[in-house]
Amino acid sequence: MSQLEYYAYDGLGKHALEQYYYSQAVRVPPNRVECSGQGGWDPTSREISADMDTQITQAFANIDLTLRTAGVKGGFDAVFSIKSYHVGALDEVVFESMKKNMQKWMPGHRPIWTMLGVAALGLPAMRVEIDVVAIYGKEE
Repeated sequence: MSQLEYYAYDGLGKHALEQYYYSQAVRVPPNRVECSGQGGWDPTSREISADMDTQITQAFANIDLTLRTAGVKGGFDAVFSIKSYHVGALDEVVFESMKKNMQKWMPGHRPIWTMLGVAALGLPAMRVEIDVVAIYGKEE
């Protein structure tokens, strides 16, 4: 395990590292990064909007922050796999928000995606959690 490198961004990431004993991302040699599930929280204030689209949009921003903290300069350009977990209905709002954000963050490729409905997530206000896997280039 000594070859693995773990990362946590400032704010909520470092809080989770200390309070709950987990990292936001791990670099697996030679060029893989896996991110722990990111919710729609503000990484500084830790506030979570009640609006589903806002949560999904913030979760994508948190993923990008996580990837860049782990040294993936291209952020979402390196993502090939997405898993999203949703509390409540998997309705048009959820699908459209996920699609909108995937188009925004990954306009040049379409990753594989698994979407799951769940009863609850790690924090009571969370209605979405998204984790990703990325392969980064040797120059990063």
